[in-house]
Amino acid sequence: MDQATIGYKYADDSDDPHIGADPTIRAGTIIYNDVAIGDRFSTGHHALVRELTEIGDDVLVGTNAVIDGRTTVGSNVSLQTGVYVPSDTTIGEYVFVGPHAVLTNDPYPVRDDDSLAGPTIEDHASIGANATILPDVTVGARSFVAAGSVVVDDVPPETLAVGAPAEHRPLPEKIPRENEL
Repeated sequence: MDQATIGYKYADDSDDPHIGADPTIRAGTIIYNDVAIGDRFSTGHHALVRELTEIGDDVLVGTNAVIDGRTTVGSNVSLQTGVYVPSDTTIGEYVFVGPHAVLTNDPYPVRDDDSLAGPTIEDHASIGANATILPDVTVGARSFVAAGSVVVDDVPPETLAVGAPAEHRPLPEKIPRENEL
């Protein structure tokens, strides 16, 4: 059976990760050095958390989810199975990211030497399954990105983004304005 790797040494001068109280870290998970994680952290199987990532309290990183480093994740966040979070991304508090959603940080992959710019996901935002968020996009507070949507530009707070490319619509009244994670 696979074991978790806590403290993957990626550089000679890297420091052991800090993980808060009461974690649940499942088999196959790899957590690099130079990571700071809060209390009650939980992973599915085979999750990956790369170097220079900061994660708050009460965060779930689901099975086969990847946080690719140099990223900040707030408290009370749920990254479901297969989520990809690239480097240079900021995720606020009480954020839900559905299964197999993909956040991106490279506007011209292997074409240009531009600097990477991950998205910003603000507090209480929800991103549906299989959605794609393009580089340097902000998903506003209390917004909702529908499943399968492709978000190519900023989503204002309390807005529904739906389609490919995503169009912005008013948030339906039946959707609460804040997540309860």
